[in-house]
Amino acid sequence: MNTARQPSLYIPHGGGPCFFMPDPEGVWRGMETYLRSIVEDLPERPKALLIISGHWETRGFAFTGAEHPGLIFDYYNFPPHTYELTYPAPGAPWLAERAAGLLRDAGLAAQVDPTRGFDHGVFIPMKVAFPDADVPVVEMSIEAGYDPALHLRAGEAIASLRDEGVLIIGSGMSFHNLRAFRDPRAQAPSTLFDTWLTGAAQSAPDARADLLTHWADAPYARICHPQEDHLLPLMVAAGASSEPGHRDFSELVLGSAISGYRFA
Repeated sequence: MNTARQPSLYIPHGGGPCFFMPDPEGVWRGMETYLRSIVEDLPERPKALLIISGHWETRGFAFTGAEHPGLIFDYYNFPPHTYELTYPAPGAPWLAERAAGLLRDAGLAAQVDPTRGFDHGVFIPMKVAFPDADVPVVEMSIEAGYDPALHLRAGEAIASLRDEGVLIIGSGMSFHNLRAFRDPRAQAPSTLFDTWLTGAAQSAPDARADLLTHWADAPYARICHPQEDHLLPLMVAAGASSEPGHRDFSELVLGSAISGYRFA
């Protein structure tokens, strides 16, 4: 039986455990609805999920290799119940080894970490998107040197996994300046950067790679990303596709423009 090619995605994962707390203002409602809709738009049920999280940095790339990864509650000062959340998705050691091998074949440093658990860049959005926790998950780190071209190359190296039923997901935030959320002065700069980022994501692959490599030259780039850890997962997702992307989520969240992208 042929396996349908899975897309690669860049999704916003929200703020801490935001989807599992009271939200009387509906701040996270649109994002939650978007995350719940992901599975509906897939060509078939994924064999596994490979999720690049902006919350795990390593020298070289790394992949979780445990059969049953635990959870890392790497958020702070939230209600006690948010530290009791569960997400018992199985790991996929076979996928970790396969992905690391593809990176090594491309000349990139990669290793499998047999003890690392899932941080909240993985289990929080996946608890919304795949609530039954029945699809195997492997987390991939970002590389601590923050080289965007390197992350694009990593995406190219693992692109073939999409033809093996693996859904590649970059998990971050297209705007990530914690001090600027709810600051009305951030709306205009974030919107201009978001417009640029959407144009880059929707460009042909060669042009997209050049634009994303030089993302820091975009309008208000460093206001939107004082540190680019939450943007680099986009580079991997984009690098894994040879087609122009399209924006499938767009909203003002806490006064700043946030987007999500899908690459065929």
